[in-house]
Amino acid sequence: MTGLVDTTRTTGEPVRVQAVREVELGMTHDIRGMRVVWRREMIRFTRDPIRMVTQITQPVLYLFILGTGLSALTAHHGFGNLNFRTFMYPGIIAMTVLFTSMFSAMSIVWDREFGFLREMLVSPVRRWAILLGKCLGGTTVATLQGVLILALAGAVGVPYSPKMLGTLIGEMVLAAFALNAFGILMAARIKQMQAFQWVMNFLAMPMFFLSGAIYPLSSLPVWLTVLTRIDPLAYAVDPLRRAIFGSIAVSPQALRMLNPGVSWNGWRVPTLVELALVACFAVVLLGIAIHQFSRTD
Repeated sequence: MTGLVDTTRTTGEPVRVQAVREVELGMTHDIRGMRVVWRREMIRFTRDPIRMVTQITQPVLYLFILGTGLSALTAHHGFGNLNFRTFMYPGIIAMTVLFTSMFSAMSIVWDREFGFLREMLVSPVRRWAILLGKCLGGTTVATLQGVLILALAGAVGVPYSPKMLGTLIGEMVLAAFALNAFGILMAARIKQMQAFQWVMNFLAMPMFFLSGAIYPLSSLPVWLTVLTRIDPLAYAVDPLRRAIFGSIAVSPQALRMLNPGVSWNGWRVPTLVELALVACFAVVLLGIAIHQFSRTD
């Protein structure tokens, strides 16, 4: 709104003053802000080809170098024609999503150091929309990196089944969203890049090794079994492995050895329950992160 204010200069003439209008925060405004944050993440990803290559190199090395070495060790353990790389494949997909998600969350700490985060937080968009846009952007990037690993399915004896690939992509999206929420929560409390890198390595590597990505979750010592059951990544790896093993011919013996699943006191957790746990993990962590950022000055 505009109007004339009877403020008189020395000349005695009235001065026209533009009234201040308060910006109203609405859902449409928040969705637009969320889309802008998501788009920024995609631009950063597409303009950094070195990042794409480096983030895909480590999973490929694990799959074809470590996987080939372990295949030689397990060649006479009753797996039939099944290569151990096929067993590792879903774990490598999860590894790709895990470390890409952690890298995406790291950019929050970077933005804080250079002051860009403060500019976003003081914008006329509610903070939950900013963080959700950030999480969705990181989820998209992590899923795209995972799709690159899916392209290697034929090299490890996994067929390119449309139904299986669709299932894997859906499960990757859910896992990536949960892991991005976890990274954002860590970024809410850590203000230095070096500290964030150390903390993420300290947390991400145990999550990966305890998830059953490179060994079956059966016949383990009690202490290790307990740790694997409380690892949230284990409930993302198992659905991936179930989808893959459901699309290949595997002997019953190999299936029992390599795909025992996650069990609670002898009860194998169904896939839908595992995915529901991952979804709850994501919602809870993102909610805590939003609360933490709402308290940030």
